[in-house]
Amino acid sequence: MIHVVIDLEMNPVNKSFKDVRRLTTDEVIEIGAVKLDENYKQIDEFQCYVKPEYGEITKHITKLTGITQKTVDDKPVFAESFQSFIDWIGTWDMIIYSWSSSDIKQLRDECSFKIPKYDINRLENQWRDLQKAFDDRIGLHSSLALKHAIGAMNRDFEGTQHTALADAANTAAILTLLQDDEEFFKVMKPVIELLKPKRLSQSIGDLYPELSKLKLD
Repeated sequence: MIHVVIDLEMNPVNKSFKDVRRLTTDEVIEIGAVKLDENYKQIDEFQCYVKPEYGEITKHITKLTGITQKTVDDKPVFAESFQSFIDWIGTWDMIIYSWSSSDIKQLRDECSFKIPKYDINRLENQWRDLQKAFDDRIGLHSSLALKHAIGAMNRDFEGTQHTALADAANTAAILTLLQDDEEFFKVMKPVIELLKPKRLSQSIGDLYPELSKLKLD
């Protein structure tokens, strides 16, 4: 059994393509993933840019991800890039993870539109929402952003946020920690204590100011 952690960066379909937007509002422009063995040790990584077919990279997406139209102009379109990713996985004896369910929803929409013969259900059945697993483990109602989850682990975010490979690698660090309950609760104890209802009214300092707004079960 291998474990694959994936992250996607997307660009909105141009509003002039009204028919396309009924099928998918975004297009994948970068795929990043890391592969872990049965012991959750990283053994490989994957990264590729994808040329969008229905509109150029917007200024907002360039500011967020660093990806420009020039970055993707000579890159393969989605069907080819996605197939390269599936070939890289190389086996169905795997579980695939992402931070939130937005990535599998994007792949479902885009595959249905651009690769209608591909059975996305098989991939979706092996997909896990790691954000939900993390939030459930510490009892959060609200969804914690990846950078805040990494901060809560008292780690620095490695690489640049909103680049697919870096986001995938940082998500994989959370996946690995979740495998050891004792270590997880040891690392997360300060945050869990700060989030207890009886202390929500108190200041939790500058380290995790965003967590004071979240609620526990």
